[in-house]
Amino acid sequence: KMQNYLVSKSVGPEDLPTLKELSTSEVCKIWSGASHYIHRQLLQKRAVEIGAGTFALIPVHTSVEEGKVLPVERPVFIVSKPLRTFYNLECDDIKISEEIPIVHLDFEEIAADTHFRREIVEQCIHETLLFFAGALRDNKEVEFSFK
Repeated sequence: KMQNYLVSKSVGPEDLPTLKELSTSEVCKIWSGASHYIHRQLLQKRAVEIGAGTFALIPVHTSVEEGKVLPVERPVFIVSKPLRTFYNLECDDIKISEEIPIVHLDFEEIAADTHFRREIVEQCIHETLLFFAGALRDNKEVEFSFK
């Protein structure tokens, strides 16, 4: 599915039929469901691949007081290598431990949590990522918030 996000032309409304039909509130509700799914997987020590990259927890050390460090896990989004190369993105090279299982979004579960049909959830997420890829292609600044 990765190649779906390597776009060589601008992404227009005709490429995003589901997003055109959904309200901003509905799109936010679907992505909130995706965010909750990702959060649950991270809590279970799993990484989540979404097509454009992977959400994971990486171990880091933080200073808590003079001379004391505390090992913690920091959530990160690792942009996929093909996307980084295709769009010439500069990103830190972060590796996910081989012991960490990588899962994909469970559209069925997200649909059940958000009360949308599975196809709508999958298309909404796909089209949002396609829109994101188009923004990268056009050198636009993009920000995703996950809460």
